[in-house]
Amino acid sequence: MAKLTFHAILGMAALCSVTAAQAEVTNTADNGFTVRHQTVIAGDTEAVWKAMIAPARYWNGDHSWTGNAENFYLVPQAGGCFCELIRTTSADNIKASDGSVQHMRVIYAHNNKMLRLSGALGPLQSEAVVGTLTMQLQPEGEKTVARFTYKVGGYMEFPVDQIAPAVDGVIGEQLARLSALFDGPGAPDADGQGGSSDPDDSDESGAAEEPDQG
Repeated sequence: MAKLTFHAILGMAALCSVTAAQAEVTNTADNGFTVRHQTVIAGDTEAVWKAMIAPARYWNGDHSWTGNAENFYLVPQAGGCFCELIRTTSADNIKASDGSVQHMRVIYAHNNKMLRLSGALGPLQSEAVVGTLTMQLQPEGEKTVARFTYKVGGYMEFPVDQIAPAVDGVIGEQLARLSALFDGPGAPDADGQGGSSDPDDSDESGAAEEPDQG
């Protein structure tokens, strides 16, 4: 099982090549921080949404407990889980589930517009903190402006001045990897691979539109 330790996150963040147009730790305090990333993706909002709600396609497996992104799934409706299956493979290549991990929980879903999740990612899971990740999509011609904002607050043993830039790098990396799906030939479209990556499959759920976030 991959170990999502503080020092591992620091090391992985240092290696991230974040290509988002705008990225920064926008606010810090003794008990929390905010990171924000924004980029323009070469796909329409429907196609980007379908890719975004399938984390196994772009979320780096290095930021998993099993070391394998194929174990990620997300149910894009309120109460839905961004989870990871803990699997074992037998000698005859038969996979079995030994458990699961909840990375985050969906608290707001509006198809092709916004997904908001609550959860403490990686090594923050063991701390007494609340994390809120807002993933917003806005059309810009045939492209999409995508913005990821992650706010963390509460008690943690990690020094904020160290964990904030590390988490910033990780969040930025995931947005960059999502954007990279749409680079070059073979990029997905609204009818391509996408949708819920829940192993049991689940219908998407809409929601009333929320005012634009700052």
